[in-house]
Amino acid sequence: MAGGGDDELKLLGAWASPFVLRVKLALSFKGLSYENVEEDLSGSKSELLLESNPVHKKVPVLLHNGKPVCESQIIVQYIDEAFAGTGGPSLLPADPHQRAVARFWGAYIDDKLLASWLQSARAKTQEEKADALKQALAAAENLEAAFTEISEGKPFFGGDSVGYLDVTLGALVAWVHAAEKLNGMRIFDATRTPRLSAFVERFGALGAAKAVLPDVDGLVEYAKQRQADAAAAASDS
Repeated sequence: MAGGGDDELKLLGAWASPFVLRVKLALSFKGLSYENVEEDLSGSKSELLLESNPVHKKVPVLLHNGKPVCESQIIVQYIDEAFAGTGGPSLLPADPHQRAVARFWGAYIDDKLLASWLQSARAKTQEEKADALKQALAAAENLEAAFTEISEGKPFFGGDSVGYLDVTLGALVAWVHAAEKLNGMRIFDATRTPRLSAFVERFGALGAAKAVLPDVDGLVEYAKQRQADAAAAASDS
């Protein structure tokens, strides 16, 4: 990938995190090279991570010439603005209202869709799991309606090319397939959300996405190990 001139980019992340994947996708579509630093979140977090994100102490963190930027959606917006003249595509719309709409739905993806989906995976009872899954599916249907309106019948939220919301949602593509293998459930399907179901396949086939998205079987094994670790910890308590 093309570098950013004299700019030095370093990404502190974890390979399976959808939030980290979001930043990797933005860098990939922008054609920017960077140093990837894998954090061991199950063990001791690095001093660099703790110094770079002292408030939340979480990944991802993008270091641009040593200066940290935290939180995945903020990082994607920063990348789009900081490297606007480097030849890569613009992710956020130029129109202020369209840009505000993109940011609104980007927040919706994290606050409603992803939050309830993660809650369903972590639920301790079947009742909690069913309730969280119901919320996730409702959020997916709302997002389907938004996609229909924002894309105006074109392949992506960004129209004919990938935009901010495509990157924001596209970070979940590999996990959509992994969840289907794990429990037979697909958050986007051809019945409830046909356009987003097609988007998942379309986005995952893009070269810039393929270069970043992790192996689905690897995610499945990762999830199984996390579940086993959680069960072991619960039995010891």
